[in-house]
Amino acid sequence: MNMDKIDQIIDKHHVEASSLLQILLDIQKEKNWLPKEALGRISERLDVPLTRIQHIATFYKAFSLVPKGRHNVHVCVGTACHVRGATRILDTVQEAIGIKSGETDLDLKFSLETVNCLGCCALGPVVDIDGKVHGKMTPVKTSEVLKLYE
Repeated sequence: MNMDKIDQIIDKHHVEASSLLQILLDIQKEKNWLPKEALGRISERLDVPLTRIQHIATFYKAFSLVPKGRHNVHVCVGTACHVRGATRILDTVQEAIGIKSGETDLDLKFSLETVNCLGCCALGPVVDIDGKVHGKMTPVKTSEVLKLYE
């Protein structure tokens, strides 16, 4: 792993332990996950125990210690979306990208997660892809939207 980008991120935050969370967020954004080597480098540069960094990285759902796909797909299965057919939408996504919720495909193109609410219940069923919300989804519309990300 090239540590130059990790060092740039750490330097951008003035090598301050108080910026640990933001450093982790920036690395997660850059790499789509937090590689063990990066955590070791952060520990070394900030003089923060690796166990503390790992505790933080596992506490927050925003972080991943395993590689994630370039496109993060979140299917809402909360009550409002569920009663409007979220299960069919989830089935469509799983079939289209070939993985189940909680998985990442082998090409690191897609990661799939279910969520209990995205906060836009009136648009249900809802799929969020890379932060873009797609509402009032149908199986056909879902397939069409996923093709945009291939």
